[in-house]
Amino acid sequence: MPLTVGTAGHIDHGKTWLVRALTGKDTDRLPEERERGISIDLGYAPLELPDGRRLSLIDVPGHERFVRTMVAGATGIDLFLLVIDAGEGARPQTHEHLAILRLLGIERGVVAVTKADAVDAEALELALDEAHELVPEAEVVAVSAKTGEGLDELRAALARAAVEHQPGDRPTRLFVDRVFTLRGIGTVATGTLWSGSIGEGDTLRAEPAGLDVRVRSVQVHDRPVDRAEAGQRVAVALPGVGRGDLHRGDALVEPGEYRPSYRVDVVLEELEEIKSGARVHVHHGTAASPARVVRAGDRFAQLRLAVPLVAARGDRVVLRDGGTVGGGVVLDPQPPRRLDPERLERIERGDVAATVFAPVREESVRRLLDGRDLEGVERAGGWLYSPAWLEQLSEGLRARIAQADPLDPGVPPPAEPWTDAIVPLLGLERRGAKLYLPGAAASLGDRAGEAAELEARLGAEPVKVDDRRLAAYLEQQGKLVRVGDGYAISAAAYEEAKRLLLDECEAAGSITLARFRDLTGSGRRNAQLLLERFDADGLTRRAGDARVLRRAAKA
Repeated sequence: MPLTVGTAGHIDHGKTWLVRALTGKDTDRLPEERERGISIDLGYAPLELPDGRRLSLIDVPGHERFVRTMVAGATGIDLFLLVIDAGEGARPQTHEHLAILRLLGIERGVVAVTKADAVDAEALELALDEAHELVPEAEVVAVSAKTGEGLDELRAALARAAVEHQPGDRPTRLFVDRVFTLRGIGTVATGTLWSGSIGEGDTLRAEPAGLDVRVRSVQVHDRPVDRAEAGQRVAVALPGVGRGDLHRGDALVEPGEYRPSYRVDVVLEELEEIKSGARVHVHHGTAASPARVVRAGDRFAQLRLAVPLVAARGDRVVLRDGGTVGGGVVLDPQPPRRLDPERLERIERGDVAATVFAPVREESVRRLLDGRDLEGVERAGGWLYSPAWLEQLSEGLRARIAQADPLDPGVPPPAEPWTDAIVPLLGLERRGAKLYLPGAAASLGDRAGEAAELEARLGAEPVKVDDRRLAAYLEQQGKLVRVGDGYAISAAAYEEAKRLLLDECEAAGSITLARFRDLTGSGRRNAQLLLERFDADGLTRRAGDARVLRRAAKA
């Protein structure tokens, strides 16, 4: 299985120099990075191991101002390469980056004590001892990017740490960390593929925008591939997508499998006390969202987000407020509004039914069921949902219908993958593109006086009507006919103009604008509006400068 390694460590401790020495590639690609001599954005390079395996390597900034960028690069990696300067030892961002790695659940890696050539033997020994104490579970290697000392040993240590594991069977999900355009190719998005696979011709959905995209081609470290696998650094060409349509933090996912959520239930892991109501930034994937923390007891919390996240159960998040204050493991990415510690404890114990509130695909939790049935959960069209959720949905839609315009007392159904399966359960009528209460009919409501005043003004001369819904309702009632953009005439005037047109076409075979104007005694503009309405009704069609009857009208 492909694996991704990410650097970590304080600014100026030699991460980028070490990456260049290991891979031969300079990951500082921005002009300002080269001018200032510090990494600002994420950098990427392939890393060949002694056993022939190829890792994807992500280089992250070490400056405290760019910790947000570091988190974006660290999420999704499989092992770390922590870099510590032999002369300086562990510094503030060394500790913060290490804390972030632990919050993200990244347990395997190697510590490189860099600039070994710049210190004496005693100082180097002290630096190595400190690194062992700081990360006792990792191998520690002394290296020099300048002289090449220790590079082979570091590659061997990374190979030992890169223990492959079987990927889960989750659907495709890739978090975008770069978006750019290439001449002749168009928009390209890159990221670490968290799960699933991506190949040419695949259709994905960009969330949270809800944009459907098609994959034209796929590359892994500048090499075209038929299909990229989970754990690889991937670049996908997306035809028809504007560069401004995608951003860092967006996710490319298998359609219908992941939904953005403004609420996420988590098990908290605190570095500092996080009080209920605290404002934090939640880092997940390559996205960061301002959020409010609402606690449920000592261990659980709900993150109420300003920007929706595309999360799944078991994902990890990092919480920051100036510095890193904690993190959490996602229990439910689509929770009900009310926090219930007992339900959260059931989820943590593995009770799958407790995770089902809003609809989830039955197949997506089948691997968790192990042949068990789910009590208190309903099924419809391959979807699982809780009765409490269905009741909330029904109440919400009925409340919206109660506020709808009486002229058209319906509302659009939810634009969700489960809509066709769930809507028939709501006891509402679906007419065209809207949902209505059973037997509901349009009415004027408090606009009866306005309608009467409008009808009194109608005749053969088009009248301006600002209320389009009122005009549409009155037209359905046979009270008027709309012509042009926002104008109307009486139904009687329309029928008389139609009679004149039919008589002339039957007698002469066609009718011109000038002739129709003379027959109706109206101005050129009004005659033109009527002729365009006859065209739209399928009564006539243009033939040069004249109109002729369509076959259906002749019949």
